Amino acid sequence: MRVIAGMYRGRPLKAPRGRNTRPTTDRVREALMSSLLSLRGSWDDARVLDAFAGSGALGIEALSRGASFACLCDRDKQALAMLKANTSFIESDHFCINRVDVLSRLPRCRQGAYDIVFLDPPYALDPDDVCSLLETMIRDDYVDRQALCVYEHDNRFDLETLPAFSRLEWELVKHKAYGDTIVDIVKRKSV
Repeated sequence: MRVIAGMYRGRPLKAPRGRNTRPTTDRVREALMSSLLSLRGSWDDARVLDAFAGSGALGIEALSRGASFACLCDRDKQALAMLKANTSFIESDHFCINRVDVLSRLPRCRQGAYDIVFLDPPYALDPDDVCSLLETMIRDDYVDRQALCVYEHDNRFDLETLPAFSRLEWELVKHKAYGDTIVDIVKRKSV
């Protein structure tokens, strides 16, 4: 696994051992980053939350492409050790690492509301828990008005996920399958 593009292109990234972390493949990450660039128009000044960071590949890739700040969160000790190793070449004022369960407590962004949120939780996580997290983000002003959220999940949950999203203040803008992995990109509904 490596950083695909941008100023950190080619840098190797390590993933924690075991089944608790399932890193996004390079192929999926490249397609996802291209989709986000197309939807946003630019990575400039993006404030990113990588809520179930694992290796941090999504947040680090965003920083490499021009995001101004990334908050990398995980509760697993092994993942936190990998996050520290994988961010060792990045200036410390561009990111923070939080040991936190984001379902219980979301960290605030020091630079304002988040523009991009990556939710790549363990596949066992119930889609309703993800929907509750998305509702909290809007209710408590964690996300900007133009925020985009990426939810990566197992295709077994696909039939549960789309109806759950329809009840939220988020609308689906992209839905793509990559083998057993589904990537949904949602944005806040216009008021």
